[in-house]
Amino acid sequence: MIHPLFLLIATRPQLLADHAEAYAELIATEVGHVSSTWRRRSLLYTVGLGCLAVGVVLAGVALMLWAVTPAASMHAPWALIAAPLLPLALALWCLLVARSPAKASGFAAILQQMKADLAMLREASNS
Repeated sequence: MIHPLFLLIATRPQLLADHAEAYAELIATEVGHVSSTWRRRSLLYTVGLGCLAVGVVLAGVALMLWAVTPAASMHAPWALIAAPLLPLALALWCLLVARSPAKASGFAAILQQMKADLAMLREASNS
């Protein structure tokens, strides 16, 4: 007795070609999602680390200004704290968002489709 898969290949090869084409489209879609996730994450890390560097430099400048300026002659001492806060807050937000787990695992749809195809083949071979 011939396995149903071999019978299908021999009698209707177009169905197998269509199935392979659907797998290729599914893989291309998943690769697009994963690459856009990686791109977004690397952009967030880059912006976060850049803002962290700017915040640290501004904090250092504020510390030096605080050290050399007498407290009585400072017009806006709050500015020494506020200047580095914005880039540091943005850096913290970017790094936290970049570290957050992905919404869906990459290639989960492909694994589900493969499991469904294997189950269908097992069912066909048991019949």
